Amino acid sequence: MSQNSLHGKWAVSSSDDDDGEELPSFKTESSAHPTGVTDSYQNTHPSVSYQSSNQIYHAPLSPDTVTEVKDEPDDSSHFPGLKPDVKAEADVKPVCPNAARDSQSNPGKYESPLSGKRKKDQDDSGWALSDSDGDDDDAVGVGNKANNPTSWRAPSPKAKKPKVEIIERPPSPYGRQYYIEETDDFFETHVPCLNDTYRFYLNKVTGLDKKYNTGALHIRDILSPLFGTLKESVQFNYCFDIPWMVEQYSPEFQDLPVLIVHGDKREAKARLLKQAQPFPHVRFCQAKLDIAFGTHHTKMMLLWYEEGFRVVITTSNLIRADWYQKTQGLWLSPLFPRLPDGSPSSDGESPTLFKKDLLEYLASYRAPELGEWIQRIREHDLSETRVYLIGSTPGRYLGDDMDRWGHLRLRKLLYDHSIPVPDDEIWPVIGQFSSIGSMGLDKTKWLAGEFQRTLTTLGRSSVRQDPPIHLVYPSVDDVRNSLEGYPAGGSLPYSIQVAEKQLWLHSYFHRWKADTTGRSQAMPHIKLYMRASPDFTKLAWFLITSANLSKAAWGNLEKNNSQVMVRSYELGVLYLPSAFDMAFFPIQKNPFPATSSSKAFPVPIDLPPQPYLKTDQPWIWNIPHNQAPDTHGNIWVPS
Repeated sequence: MSQNSLHGKWAVSSSDDDDGEELPSFKTESSAHPTGVTDSYQNTHPSVSYQSSNQIYHAPLSPDTVTEVKDEPDDSSHFPGLKPDVKAEADVKPVCPNAARDSQSNPGKYESPLSGKRKKDQDDSGWALSDSDGDDDDAVGVGNKANNPTSWRAPSPKAKKPKVEIIERPPSPYGRQYYIEETDDFFETHVPCLNDTYRFYLNKVTGLDKKYNTGALHIRDILSPLFGTLKESVQFNYCFDIPWMVEQYSPEFQDLPVLIVHGDKREAKARLLKQAQPFPHVRFCQAKLDIAFGTHHTKMMLLWYEEGFRVVITTSNLIRADWYQKTQGLWLSPLFPRLPDGSPSSDGESPTLFKKDLLEYLASYRAPELGEWIQRIREHDLSETRVYLIGSTPGRYLGDDMDRWGHLRLRKLLYDHSIPVPDDEIWPVIGQFSSIGSMGLDKTKWLAGEFQRTLTTLGRSSVRQDPPIHLVYPSVDDVRNSLEGYPAGGSLPYSIQVAEKQLWLHSYFHRWKADTTGRSQAMPHIKLYMRASPDFTKLAWFLITSANLSKAAWGNLEKNNSQVMVRSYELGVLYLPSAFDMAFFPIQKNPFPATSSSKAFPVPIDLPPQPYLKTDQPWIWNIPHNQAPDTHGNIWVPS
């Protein structure tokens, strides 16, 4: 079936709505590996071809050393053996890739992300893959056959299994030269320039001019002695590469206790536990996901030091690709000191009630493993915090509980703590995300109904607003011209099955550009929402979060608006000018090099956003993109 839209013509099988039909199979073929294919294994997921104009090679992969490193409901990955999990109530969730640290001597043919059968009971919607939900990213892990999320077929029954070998860096499915080595000065040896006003940072990106990484942070910076003498930590996330994660801690911290909070079940959980077997200091806490198709998508670190306590809320999974050539954002809290002995646990609260909200969020897990961390937070002074916490936790909420989580929580905070502005109907709302769920057959179903009402709330004004909404999502050309090339699209899992049902949504789309920051080539995995003045010089508010554009993440009203249902765990922080004794945030036009004294907010995208032209197409990850090669000479060909 052909589908015409404002942004091009797509082709998709006319039987794509049949129950039980699988997504197309995609073969991932690299143009840079100099050897042929000697072994192969079967994967239940579709794969993508990366085909050079000159020749096609298969990237090295040993079936016995494939490890799944799952990723989030906002993204997906392109590594071989990647296990996408696209569950949702019509949401296509991100996929978390598998990666391989394998023996270079045993090249193999691999198939990558996109396959699965549609669930017969799935509402309006997308495709359900295996239960290991995926985000958008690449991951790398250490594995063996027990870890292998795929089935495979050896070249002969008597073939010997290759020896599992841990190497410093996984082979790239796009060729030996795909990874660019970080320069010697990439990892700072001194305390980075910290923006003490907002404590909002971007990640360092390999391959950019050094000035565009000035003031940015890498996970190694965060987990180094530069920020405190670490004693213990908790990592909340969607996708994990445990061996890689351990390596990011400074050597003196690599044996300290780490608690992993995850949402994996059954086989995915078994694979995650298998990854951690060589690391006895790593423990696990499984988040309860009581509503179908929900995911644990929160990305947070709790860091306990000899000197105090710190919270980091980010948009990155715990896999190398998320910290390599993607645009990510994070909020780094101040170092919270310990309260004097005997202080009431209510002491150390901030004007934004951050301490109370963080404790409430952690309590929502109903997990004994988090009990000691809840007590530690009570014993610390969080009064310096100037941001509001906005979380999502799975459940159906009634009455006063409706505005505790999701977009209704955002609505309440904007109602209580923001101020009306003249001509607010022309102040645009801007959203940036890496994954898109099903919005319904027309804009009134959710986006321009309840969600728009939330995003356009400013103070206690009762005026019904209908301002412009600019949704920033990469086009095909944005992905093609990125540092990673087409493989970056593996972290943007917007499928044709969802897209063709909501062509109306694409009229809201704007190009991903970050020219003022010099980062336009680093595809976004960041998720942010904001309200700007018509001339884009001021912000009414700014939100950095793990939540993509989906009802599963933000919640949706049910039963004649008498209850709200939320499927997933998400977490973000909201910046409101009133918490900084300001009427508005001035927008910083050139955030790099970063400075700590500026009162202007470092918005990481070009303003005003540039709408799609008629020739632009939104990135769809499971249809061909072969009109032109990417920055590595490859094309994207589902087969």
